[in-house]
Amino acid sequence: MRTAHAIAVGLSAGFRLATAAPVSPSDLLYVTTYPIGDGATGKVVTLKLDQSTLKTVANSDSCGPYPSWLTQAKDILYCVNEAWGGDKGDLHALKIADDLSLTSLSTGKTVGGPVSTTIYGKGGRGLAIADYAGGGIDTYSIENPKAITPITFEVFPANADARPSPQEQARPHEAILDPTGDFLVFPDLGSDLLRVLRVDKETLAYTTTPSYEFARGTGPRHAAFFKSGTQTYLYVVCELSNLLQGFSVAYNSDKTLTFNRLSNTTTNGGTYAVPAGTSAAEITLSPDSKFLTLSSRNEKSLQYTVANGTVVPSDPLITFSIDAASGALTHVQTAPAGGVNPRHFSFNKDGSLVASALQSDGRVVVFERDAATGKIGKAVAEANVAGMPNFVIFKE
Repeated sequence: MRTAHAIAVGLSAGFRLATAAPVSPSDLLYVTTYPIGDGATGKVVTLKLDQSTLKTVANSDSCGPYPSWLTQAKDILYCVNEAWGGDKGDLHALKIADDLSLTSLSTGKTVGGPVSTTIYGKGGRGLAIADYAGGGIDTYSIENPKAITPITFEVFPANADARPSPQEQARPHEAILDPTGDFLVFPDLGSDLLRVLRVDKETLAYTTTPSYEFARGTGPRHAAFFKSGTQTYLYVVCELSNLLQGFSVAYNSDKTLTFNRLSNTTTNGGTYAVPAGTSAAEITLSPDSKFLTLSSRNEKSLQYTVANGTVVPSDPLITFSIDAASGALTHVQTAPAGGVNPRHFSFNKDGSLVASALQSDGRVVVFERDAATGKIGKAVAEANVAGMPNFVIFKE
């Protein structure tokens, strides 16, 4: 059933590189790469999208050797260096110059292996960090980008049950701010928890509140909030079990959150198993909040034709529509991500484009997207990027 579905999707979408409608020459994307080989250094690469061309216009090693997640705030990029094999990691505040070069304004240490950041607090003065390798979280004051200041470093206790890596310890994999701005949520892949912190928007301090517990072995990785009227929903993509779980969120009088599970399917939206070796990755709400898209790694269930005409295996980007009244998800499309291991992808501001970072193929691909239907269409442009691209965002 899975194979037949994949073939049908591949035949219907038309994935050859094609010239699309003109795209503004000012469109820029930021990509981070892991290094390949001893002594190599990852980069923060700036790509320029001009109609059907995607070209490197700048690159920087200002984020250290293992740059990962980027969060943009006006002309500042906050970049984390995962520092593979090191005891700590780094947070860098990088200034975007008029010539697109990046200059490090200030740096700070993290618990270890930082993989995600989010801005929080009044005026966007705080930054929260999820530290996967270090098993903890950090918070920073970024009120002055030239002197970012640590607020809290916290390492969570080791898990009581004996489980193999990566579940022998806490593994926070993403930092997310809820729609009210009052709570930080961290999907913890190692401990099978949604860790929830109530934040003081003025002081940037936080208070730990009860976590939501998944069944052991679920491996929650990333999540996305959706607000519809007075109701809030949360969708969690789970790396180890390849499950997509949906929750309604209750805001309680004691200033805590309760998560009530509404749905539980595989990442392809069905009940049948995904291919062996599959590893779910990213989940993102569309700019108009009508669709949810996730990426699945190492399925190789589709095909993509690169610019030189070579047909290569591709993992999928899977899209669901969201019912505004109930939060229910309906499968819309399974489309090629452009290659293998789409660790991250992102939409542009109006949702007309989606960019995919293919870690295993060393490629970034930009696709057309129909914002009305949520369907991903033809490739607009692609670029080979040295190293292993692990993150991509459009410049705000």
